[in-house]
Amino acid sequence: MADDTFYMKHALEEARKALEEDEIPIGAVIECRGRIIARGHNLTERLKDVTAHAEMQAITAAAESLGGKYLTDCTLYVTVEPCVMCAGALGWAQIHRIVYGASDEKRGFKRFAPDALHPKTIVHAGVLEEECTQLMKEFFRKKR
Repeated sequence: MADDTFYMKHALEEARKALEEDEIPIGAVIECRGRIIARGHNLTERLKDVTAHAEMQAITAAAESLGGKYLTDCTLYVTVEPCVMCAGALGWAQIHRIVYGASDEKRGFKRFAPDALHPKTIVHAGVLEEECTQLMKEFFRKKR
């Protein structure tokens, strides 16, 4: 759990970058064999691309870092539960483990596609949940 907190703090740093850029504040890092190999945060507004989610940015960077498309020895740390699109991509990448902070009751994969992940993927929710939730609330409070 201590390692999960350590890596989630790095994902929160990415989420804060998104917040500073007026993007929905979701951040992600991918850890492999004890080191961060990829980082990402939402870039949908800047890139004008609905697929530019934090997880997608991190998956692409991790595949580049490893020189291959499979992330079987990796853990994704993301501040908010992945959406269906991201869960599908993580399933195809065969990621070993996903750790997320805040649940997404409206758009999270667990609601719409609980079987989208690879069957061997381990999911752990609620790491630094309060901090992750607060960033989202802060962003949407400013928008309203």
